[in-house]
Amino acid sequence: MNAVNTTIVVILVLLAVSSGIAKILLMEQDVVFFAKYGFSNPVLIAFGLAQLLGGLLMTVKRSRFAGAAIVAITFLVSLALLLIEGNIAVSIVSVVAMLLLGVVMKQSWQPGVR
Repeated sequence: MNAVNTTIVVILVLLAVSSGIAKILLMEQDVVFFAKYGFSNPVLIAFGLAQLLGGLLMTVKRSRFAGAAIVAITFLVSLALLLIEGNIAVSIVSVVAMLLLGVVMKQSWQPGVR
């Protein structure tokens, strides 16, 4: 993996892990935002755990595809809520992150490997 790909993976891992930890710790901004859409605290913690797990899985080459897929799903949920909220700036960042996650998934896809 070249330096650009490694940098992309590192940035996405840090983004996923930090987003997950913020939700697990029930940071006020996340609690208020997600509560508007029916996320209870336990659901928000589970959502954060999924982001954290996905980020950690991305650190290992063998599980990178699965980790990127988990993170992409959680970011897609967040993107939908951000668009409903009308937060275009953060939505654009989420779209870019999801596109990069797609690139990571494409590069790490290894059919038949167990």
